[in-house]
Amino acid sequence: MTNEQMLAEIKEANLTYLMLAQSLIRQDKAQALFRLGISEESADLIEMLSPAQIMKLASGNMLLCRFRAGDDMVWNLLTNHKTNNSRTANDATTKLHANIVMSSRFAETAF
Repeated sequence: MTNEQMLAEIKEANLTYLMLAQSLIRQDKAQALFRLGISEESADLIEMLSPAQIMKLASGNMLLCRFRAGDDMVWNLLTNHKTNNSRTANDATTKLHANIVMSSRFAETAF
């Protein structure tokens, strides 16, 4: 992948993220804060962006969203790398555990 292609992919990801974020915030702000892992102040700013402002922000060369699964424990829970062969029974439990861990980290940063 060339540098130009990489920048085009970043811009597309930014646009998609901002449009999704704005839609989620407008539908249910409390749920959007949880799902996006952003502060209420950030949500207020995103909610008020005009289409032109979204396009301008999306056209930057830095990715605007980030992974919330920032450590090995969460990645292992999400991918079931450290579970035994009884994956079906543990899938729901491990994904729930990963969601709890990620949401608690959001709560820590929000206050």
